[in-house]
Amino acid sequence: MATIQFILGIDEEVIPDVRLTRSRDGNTGTATFRFANPKVLDISTSQQGEITGMYLIDEEGQLTTRDVNAKFVNGKPQAIESIYLIKSPQDWDRFMRFMERYSLNNGLTFTKSVS
Repeated sequence: MATIQFILGIDEEVIPDVRLTRSRDGNTGTATFRFANPKVLDISTSQQGEITGMYLIDEEGQLTTRDVNAKFVNGKPQAIESIYLIKSPQDWDRFMRFMERYSLNNGLTFTKSVS
């Protein structure tokens, strides 16, 4: 089973909007995750630990990024945006395997847009 965590051991229940970009040569890219009102920002969850990164966890292991930012509206956290950098073709393949598993677990679909 594939899951996303901000605090190790606590699965994030909110499904993110994920946007991918890829370099022209296909070797590198970014994945931007946007979570609207994620559970990790709830008071009860935040008492269980601090957000130390975003952890993408599946049967192959763990992908990690420390690039995690909260968005505030009127002084209250409303969203989390996190960026995972993909630095090689192998990283890209590994990330896509995670996303395939995560998508199957959560009923997500992939929509390709051309810019």
